[in-house]
Amino acid sequence: MTTPAPTPGLPVRVTARLDAPLSRWLWLVKWILVVPHVVVLFFLWIAFSLVGLIAFFAILFTARYPRPLFDFNLGVLRWSWRVSFYSYGALATDRYPPFSLREEPDYPARLDVAYPERLSRGLVLVKWWLLAIPHYIVVGFFVGGWHTGWWGGGLVAVLTVIAAVILLFTERYPRDLFDLIVGLNRWVLRLAAYASLMTDVYPPFRLDMGGDEPSVLRKTP
Repeated sequence: MTTPAPTPGLPVRVTARLDAPLSRWLWLVKWILVVPHVVVLFFLWIAFSLVGLIAFFAILFTARYPRPLFDFNLGVLRWSWRVSFYSYGALATDRYPPFSLREEPDYPARLDVAYPERLSRGLVLVKWWLLAIPHYIVVGFFVGGWHTGWWGGGLVAVLTVIAAVILLFTERYPRDLFDLIVGLNRWVLRLAAYASLMTDVYPPFRLDMGGDEPSVLRKTP
């Protein structure tokens, strides 16, 4: 007998739910609606960078990521993911993102990163630039660029616009496109957590599609 179990060894968990029904027209003006978030995220990502620099030295000397700093940077990633999901990183919900660094269990886009009790002092010197280079190359095709803490352009934006046009004419967001778009965003967020020194677990070169985290089959008696 086999039962599904969470994929082992992956501390970054990205989940998403496609809302229905979705407005056929709202996506045309979401670029205006997210302006307040973009302004706030601009300053949050400046703080994110400064906090990451402090965390770098803390890990280098103590092998620990101070928990308050970790929670803050995780909050910025969560906020960015919700804004991206609402806007042109997915367009998969019409629920306006909350102005919050906290986990929002009821929001259809969620992100969690397991807090590491200890991190490698040696890896902190190379993982965010040298070891992550292969992923940067791949993710560059996905997102095109990184703007104010959230991503725009690239394959994700193209697929999202295609989904929006289909929604406009059919009132339906294609499930297959949703699964692919979330999978690409999942890859981006796994890399973001790794490059931000929040985990030592190297992101897999694997496209895990769908709104739920992947599972593996585990044998049980």
